Amino acid sequence: MHIKAIILGAGMGKRMRSDLPKVLHPICGRPMINLLLDSVHASGIDDITVVIGPNMPAVAEAVHPCPTVIQTERLGTAHAVLAAEKQLEPFDGCVLILFGDSPLIRPQTMQKMIQAYRDGADVVVLGFIPPDARRYGRLIMDNDGLKAIVEYKDATDAQRAIRLCNSGFMCINGQKIKALLHEIKNDNAAGEYYLTDIVSAARAHDLKCDVVIGDMDELHGINTPEELETAQEIYLRRRD
Repeated sequence: MHIKAIILGAGMGKRMRSDLPKVLHPICGRPMINLLLDSVHASGIDDITVVIGPNMPAVAEAVHPCPTVIQTERLGTAHAVLAAEKQLEPFDGCVLILFGDSPLIRPQTMQKMIQAYRDGADVVVLGFIPPDARRYGRLIMDNDGLKAIVEYKDATDAQRAIRLCNSGFMCINGQKIKALLHEIKNDNAAGEYYLTDIVSAARAHDLKCDVVIGDMDELHGINTPEELETAQEIYLRRRD
């Protein structure tokens, strides 16, 4: 079975207080996106495309020989994936969606997601259960699996009581991902196309969506210098 990986790396990372593109900030001396690429290769995936922003030649150079595509406007995560539309022509396999600013995901976790696809899910979302779930999107389950992803700010009190949270990582049916992405609308306060809406789009077509649980440390996202420092601590602890 063929597996593609799409890595989203177009963010400038204004909160990093640096002109360096966010995914080039180093962990133990190496750009964080290169640590992620190591894990993707270790999971057995070699078909990798990296989505970058305009005027990011340094990122393209860092990920070479992986091909890059440019997200000319930053209109949301689903829009970012569609920047790689030519790589998403229907094929018999799955697409793993990863984030260049979340470089600590383990190869075995990617393989668990791929196995859930092999077991019959069309959309697999990587979830986690944090000690404090306050700011995270919630994964809403029903008898048929994953029903929806709801952002914290949009969640009801009952949904906010759910502890199962969304990491953002997904594994999606390669024959259906392109059509599903094109169904996502931007009718929200930010006017953006959110990849999380792919779950409700899939369920509207009676497609199966499921959840794999990951370890919170490996899903650590980096948006600030403090979060970068924490990521390095996690990485060093893992190597010991």
